[in-house]
Amino acid sequence: MFRIRNLTLSLAAAAVFLFPACSPREEKVITLRGASQFDADHVFSRTLFEFERLVKEYYGQPIEFEFFLSGGLGMEKDFFGYMSQGVSVDFALVAPSNMATFSKAAPLMDMPFLFRDRAHWGRVLEGDALQPIVKEVEDRADVMLIGFAGGGIRNLIAQRPVTTVAELEGLDIRVMGAPIQARIFSAIHASPTVIAYDEVYNAVQTGVIDAAENESTGIEQMKFYEVGPEISLTRHAITVRPLAFAGKTFRRLPEDLQAAILRAGLEAGAFGRAAESREDAGVLATMEREGKVRTHVFTERDELRRLAEPVKQAYAQEIGAEAVLKRINAVK
Repeated sequence: MFRIRNLTLSLAAAAVFLFPACSPREEKVITLRGASQFDADHVFSRTLFEFERLVKEYYGQPIEFEFFLSGGLGMEKDFFGYMSQGVSVDFALVAPSNMATFSKAAPLMDMPFLFRDRAHWGRVLEGDALQPIVKEVEDRADVMLIGFAGGGIRNLIAQRPVTTVAELEGLDIRVMGAPIQARIFSAIHASPTVIAYDEVYNAVQTGVIDAAENESTGIEQMKFYEVGPEISLTRHAITVRPLAFAGKTFRRLPEDLQAAILRAGLEAGAFGRAAESREDAGVLATMEREGKVRTHVFTERDELRRLAEPVKQAYAQEIGAEAVLKRINAVK
């Protein structure tokens, strides 16, 4: 009896040594991964950092963030594909044109001449006019659009001044990949070409294309002014940059973190809009003051809008987004 008890105690001691008593189970800290094709100083990256700050504040529990900047994981189209698959990237700012593979309606948000002016743009993004597109992207790509940043005014970047429709005639210009971009630039008599964003500098430098189009922060960040110092103020678009979040990641998270992410997404989007709108004109003015660019008023902007209007209407009808376009136009 004594020997059996001794054996029992010995086995118990061994068990304590090999499998020490566990303290309450510690949960693994969640890590969310963000990506930007720009460096840490760019307003898009700073918007992601603001999202991080807000999520941490509203969640109130340990959480980690990991960022891949300066195109470390590719470009925005790659980020969106990763989020759709639920791998590598959990959140990023993505131009709507990069969602075209999954959603026919999404590029409508990037459509040139969509907004009357900056005030109209702001009211559209603060309201619910874009909700049908948000739902389509989530249904078809499994990516949630949880906030709207952007605010840069896009103009032409060229090696020579372009101030009239006649001077725009036949201009070889790089446009984003969504079909509506090429169709509208064709309608205003340019000659659009789709080229990857990271290849634009060399394409202009080597004469593959004559021009590109971008907002001020992009011109500065990518140093497009070195190859295209003549900026024609066509003001053909005001950017919309949705803050996208992977649906597969979102569904795996606890409910209180989900709530924090949704709240932070709206507020980070507002932060991004305010920051880029504020900085856009300042960046362009600084580049001009430093002699990096020369700006030129496009004297026939109303004619550009007139030429683009039939294409806008036809495109909206083609992709089943007539109601969305009407909702946007109805915003006062």
